[in-house]
Amino acid sequence: MKLSGKDLLGIKEMGTEDINLILETAESFKEVLERDIKKVPTLRGKTIVNLFYEPSTRTRTSFELAGKRMSADVINITPSVSSIVKGESLIDTVKNIESMSSDFIIIRHSAAGAPYLVSRILKGSVINAGDGSHEHPTQALLDLLTIREKMGRIEGLEIAIIGDIAHSRVARSNIYGLIKLGANVRVSGPPTMIPWGIERLGVRVFYKMEEALKDVDVIMMLRIQIERQEKGLFPTLREYAKLYCLTPERVKLAKDKVIIMHPGPINRGVEISPEVSDGPYSVILEQVTNGLAVRMAVLYLLSGEAE
Repeated sequence: MKLSGKDLLGIKEMGTEDINLILETAESFKEVLERDIKKVPTLRGKTIVNLFYEPSTRTRTSFELAGKRMSADVINITPSVSSIVKGESLIDTVKNIESMSSDFIIIRHSAAGAPYLVSRILKGSVINAGDGSHEHPTQALLDLLTIREKMGRIEGLEIAIIGDIAHSRVARSNIYGLIKLGANVRVSGPPTMIPWGIERLGVRVFYKMEEALKDVDVIMMLRIQIERQEKGLFPTLREYAKLYCLTPERVKLAKDKVIIMHPGPINRGVEISPEVSDGPYSVILEQVTNGLAVRMAVLYLLSGEAE
């Protein structure tokens, strides 16, 4: 089987069949990652280009390793040392990349919709690695995989997403994916960080963190997106931490077997305390491991090798 389209642009457009196919395929790739020789010839002869206009550690490294684990040639392009600094447009950049026989372009861009624009003009597969505050589909997929592994299911779970909802592409993609798979989602954060009308996506809004955490199965904390915010959304980081930092005391409000997630990078002591991020309920490192398996699955299913 393969995915229904040539690209992976967002969770909003995906059907549950495609989501489940990726999760099931990722589970099989986890077995590859446990071998002594963690490499298969699946994408031999394919070329993957990572085009990241924004900083990234986990996502870019994960895509690079995913490609190399499947024997693809992987190229990383950093705008600060490319023709982009000379004024080359996004369109010209990706057309030039494709003319060098690339098969995949994985793009992260500060402008929402940039991967969609690129996908319309390229024949090869385009994967959205995060576009502005819009979506981050592979992060949501690895989160879904982690939840399903740890909890045994997604349908019917109570899941709280806490923090800077308004600027978080991770939150938006997760909301789409979790609701498609039958979870009950609640969001919480300062009123200035909760988008107007978000209830229409099917979530419940709580402005008080303690209320949002009551009897939840999963807590997903979000990073404060300082680089995307306008000034004045909250008084100080200290004030934010006082009201919305996940502490051991607040964890006790959730169910006994709660799991705690964070997409990274973590601002310790701001959105999550060190005792919690390194504690027994944290699955943050499992998320990173699952990210590699999910991205291997996405590349495989888009490559045509899955037919």
